[in-house]
Amino acid sequence: MFNWKVFVANYRVWRRSWFYPLISVVVALSLCLSTPVPGRALDFLPLLLQGVQAFQLSNISPNQEVDLGKQINQELVGSQVRLYRNPEVNRYVEQVGRRLAANSDRPNLPYTFQVVEDDSINAFATLGGYVYVHTGLLKTADNEAELAGVLAHEIGHIGGKHVVKQMQQKALESGLLTAAGLDRSTAVQIGVQLARDLPRSRNNEFEADQRGLRTLTRTGYAQSAMVSFMKKLLGKGSAPTFLSTHPGTSDRINALRRAINSQPSNGNYGLDNASYKANIRPLIKS
Repeated sequence: MFNWKVFVANYRVWRRSWFYPLISVVVALSLCLSTPVPGRALDFLPLLLQGVQAFQLSNISPNQEVDLGKQINQELVGSQVRLYRNPEVNRYVEQVGRRLAANSDRPNLPYTFQVVEDDSINAFATLGGYVYVHTGLLKTADNEAELAGVLAHEIGHIGGKHVVKQMQQKALESGLLTAAGLDRSTAVQIGVQLARDLPRSRNNEFEADQRGLRTLTRTGYAQSAMVSFMKKLLGKGSAPTFLSTHPGTSDRINALRRAINSQPSNGNYGLDNASYKANIRPLIKS
């Protein structure tokens, strides 16, 4: 005699075990089929298998951004850049950076400031609060306010999520975006490439300047230092890395001057040249 109670019980177990995963697969395939990706055919099986590793850059959470920034940093310091190891200089740059970060547009990020052993005049930022400054730039700055102006500018890029937007654009142009988003390992490689090549848009630079100036002002540093550092670099025979990868420098200087005139500040902290040189003395001696 057929046992209906056993059949119904087994059916319910079977439905829970197979029905909902089956629906998930169907939904994923439907999304893939209904979402065109220019320039690249979709490989459905890897997409389904790797979907848990993919994420959407358009609505990336702060925690995801910090985690991605950490992985980009590991790749950078592992093979791309050489960190300057003097603890005194590193501690000083970290202190200046954290003072600025606390007054930035995104003060809740766990910022990390690192010194790169490189004589070129450069600084850059990635995701999740990671900021890098070259030893060549530290030597070129005359005082702490000028260093703070550069760090504030890079913090401004983080505030505007400029690298996240660049990564999304790069992935889209390369046909790497799928319906599930961007694979994490691919995102890390794009982030590393952007950090090293530093292709900046004109609008991003203007925005980072304005964000940086507000941060600099709120922290009490002399606003004029942001302009003086750019002017000093323009006077050199050849454009340093910091400016050659940041287009429209003269226009940016003029925009900063207008912004300073419209929001004057009494802050004049960081203009002591001797104090600054003392703080980076190990670097100067090396």
